[in-house]
Amino acid sequence: MSRPKVLHIDKNHHLLLEGLESLGYKNVLAYDTPLSILLPKLKEYFGVVIRSRFPINKKFIDKASNLKFIARVGSGLENIDVRYATKKNINLLSAPEGNRNAVGEHALGMLLCLMNKIRLGHESIREGVWNREEHRGCELEGRTVGIIGYGNTGQSFAKKLKGFNNLKVIFYDIKHNLSDDFAQQVSLEVLQENAEILSLHIPESKETSGMINEKFINQMQNPFWLINTARGKAVNTEDLVIAIKSGKILGAGLDVLEYESSSFYSIFNDNKKNSSLTFLKNSKQVILTPHVGGWTLESHKKLSETILDKIRALG
Repeated sequence: MSRPKVLHIDKNHHLLLEGLESLGYKNVLAYDTPLSILLPKLKEYFGVVIRSRFPINKKFIDKASNLKFIARVGSGLENIDVRYATKKNINLLSAPEGNRNAVGEHALGMLLCLMNKIRLGHESIREGVWNREEHRGCELEGRTVGIIGYGNTGQSFAKKLKGFNNLKVIFYDIKHNLSDDFAQQVSLEVLQENAEILSLHIPESKETSGMINEKFINQMQNPFWLINTARGKAVNTEDLVIAIKSGKILGAGLDVLEYESSSFYSIFNDNKKNSSLTFLKNSKQVILTPHVGGWTLESHKKLSETILDKIRALG
């Protein structure tokens, strides 16, 4: 009897391949194979493992007529037609548990770097300038941090703030009754009234696309620092730039950008002359990282282990 085949569209930790082999699956590696070549053979596969190389849409799902699961080695399912896959009785697996700690640490690191002007201090010294007063920072103590989205990564970030003295952490989420020892759930209006720091931990959806725009920013009562380790399209970049220039946003730590390709591999293909992106790259009030908040050595392993556990649980 032939073993059920699993198609791997992106590279992942070797533990995932080894684990699937031990469960009786046959791994087929197609890391660089174009979609046009994969489509005619999709009916051969029992499962698909992907990160973000291309979308799993209706056409893909119809070709994969024997598919039992789609496993995304990441936190979200936005590159999968969830409704259609569910209609076809395909199990959808993701691994937000695998990189939540990494994202929480990255968000905190960006925030502390911004508020204490760490990058600017390093660059100043590298240029031979020792200017202490210019690099006087701000403390977290006594402030109010607002989190939007209190799932795996939002809660991870809140836990890491627990050790700071006299720091209030509040959050908004569309789900109810999520308050815990680390943060208090409030309405969006209360968050906008009180937060001095805003950290985003929301999935990409129609509701969250462009959520942080001119209207939202103006409804924030305090000047604030913005951290985005979620999805780039949650923030309207042009409105962000205007708010930084006006002083309404004191600084921004952005691990994700509106201009990223759907595969997250680049922002530069069509944006080399984008004035807003140019501003962000050159601003002293901005820290940019290339979508690596959940991209640690440890999370690389944990993500694959999480997906393997979920595939094993399917039986």
